[in-house]
Amino acid sequence: MQEIHVKRFFECLIPVTLCNLKCSYCYVIQRDYRNMKLAELRYTPEHIGKCLTKERLGGECFFSICGAGETLAQPETLRIAKELLKNGHIVNITTNGTLKNRFQELENFTQEEKERLHFSFSLHYLELKRLNLLETFFENVLFVKKQGCSFIVQINLCDEYIPYLDEIKSICESRIGAWPQVAATRRENSNLTKIEFLTELSDEEYIARGREFNSPLFDYTIENFNVKRNEFCYAGQRSGTLNLADGTLHKCYADPKPQRIFDDPCKPIVFEPIGMNCGCAFCLNSSHFMSQGVIDNGDKRTYCSLRDRPEAGWFNETMRTALSGKLWDTNPSLNLSEQERFNRKQRQVIFYYKVRGAIARPMKKIIGRK
Repeated sequence: MQEIHVKRFFECLIPVTLCNLKCSYCYVIQRDYRNMKLAELRYTPEHIGKCLTKERLGGECFFSICGAGETLAQPETLRIAKELLKNGHIVNITTNGTLKNRFQELENFTQEEKERLHFSFSLHYLELKRLNLLETFFENVLFVKKQGCSFIVQINLCDEYIPYLDEIKSICESRIGAWPQVAATRRENSNLTKIEFLTELSDEEYIARGREFNSPLFDYTIENFNVKRNEFCYAGQRSGTLNLADGTLHKCYADPKPQRIFDDPCKPIVFEPIGMNCGCAFCLNSSHFMSQGVIDNGDKRTYCSLRDRPEAGWFNETMRTALSGKLWDTNPSLNLSEQERFNRKQRQVIFYYKVRGAIARPMKKIIGRK
C-alpha cells in the first residue's frame, strides 16, 4: 500500500463532446451543447505534467477528470492521467465504460500508478442494452479491477430506469458483487427558478426510489440538494476547477476570475479561498468537494465512504486510505480575521467582474450596430 496525503482536489474538465451513447438525461444533450467533437488541447500531456508537479501544488493532489462527452474518447486522456500519476498524484476518470481499446492502455502503466488510479463507471443501462454493449461494460470494469485500479459503478436515477431497477440490481450484484451507487439527475433548464430533479415523480417518490439502493452517495447528494451554503468555503485554497484544454483554473464553478496555470510552469499558483462568496444556488458537486472537506463542518463522511462497496472490494487499500481523509487534515484553517480578509478580497473581484460585464454588454451592442 502507498501512503498518500491529499493536499488539494481538482475537478478537471476535458471539453470533448464526442460520445458513442445518447442518453436522454445527459446534461450536454439537455442543454443542446453536443457537437460530437474532440477537444482541442493547447498543451501536450507532458507539458501538463510539468505544470502540475507536487512542488508547484504544495503536495500530493487528487485529480478527477471528466469530459462533456465520453472522457476516454479523447486520445490524450490516459496520457494526461499517466503524467499526473508519475508526479505522485491520484487520479479519477469518469467513463461510460465502453471503449475497450482505451482500457487496454492500462497495461502500459506501472503497478504503482494503477494503484493510484480510479475509474467512475457510469452505467447507462438502456443505452448499453440498445447497442449490445452491456457485456463489454462489465468486462471493462472487471479488467480495471484485475489491473489493480479502484472503481465505482453508478447509475443516474431517471424515470425510464424505474421499470428496470430490480434488473439493474441483480446484474450488478452478479457481475461486480454489489448494487450500483446512485446519482441524482438534475433538470438542466436555464428558465427554472430553482434546480429540480429530472423526473415526473414527486420529489418524495423520486427520493424513495433512489433509497432502494442503500446508496450513501445518493443520500449525501439529496441531503445537500438545493441547500445554499453560507459557511466559509475553502474552495480555491483546498480545491479548484481546472480546464485541461487550456489550463484555466477557477476557485469553483461560480468564480469569475481564472488563472492560466499552463502558460508558465515556473509561475506560482495563487491558492486563495472563495470564502462566503459562493455564487451557486447550492454546492453543485457536493459529493466531490464537500465530502473531501472544503468546508470545516466536521462531517466524517468521505469521498471513499460515499462510493466504495466494501463487501465487493471496489477500492484498493491505497485509494481507500487516500480518499478517506479530509482536506482540513492537510490544510490549516484560517482564523476569523484571515477569513474576513479573503472575504473582502473576493467580494472586490466579484464586483469588478459584474461592473466589467455591465459595461461590456451595451458596448457590444453599439459596436455591432456600426
